[in-house]
Amino acid sequence: MSSTERKISLTRTSKGEYTATNDRGGTLNLSANGTLDFTPVEALLAAVGACSSVDVDAVISRHTEPDSFEVTVRADKITTPNAASKLDNLELHYTIDVSTDDERETEKLNTLVARAAQISRDRDCTVSRTVEDPTQVTFFVNGAELD
Repeated sequence: MSSTERKISLTRTSKGEYTATNDRGGTLNLSANGTLDFTPVEALLAAVGACSSVDVDAVISRHTEPDSFEVTVRADKITTPNAASKLDNLELHYTIDVSTDDERETEKLNTLVARAAQISRDRDCTVSRTVEDPTQVTFFVNGAELD
């Protein structure tokens, strides 16, 4: 695997249930109907939230330890005019408490939080950038590329 390639393998464990495994041995259980840890859509939302959170946390943690750090990721599942399912209106809602006893310092830290989230949105979060920008997805079945 090259240094830029990212890869997981997905194994069917039973009808509608799968385990994703990365090269480090980490696993994520997915199911079509929500009987396991995550549905595929929930995993996508978690990936967007986690990716951006890593970016924001890296900046904030250089300056302070937040009292709380939560992100809610939501989207609308829609059907397009050609009957394709997709997500739309994906939103990340950060609730990060960086309050201090010094009002000026708190204001400065809140500005830093907003700037870190903006940089994550505009440049650093690979997952949200991939979802937002057109990305080529190629399907192969038993080694043969689909038309």
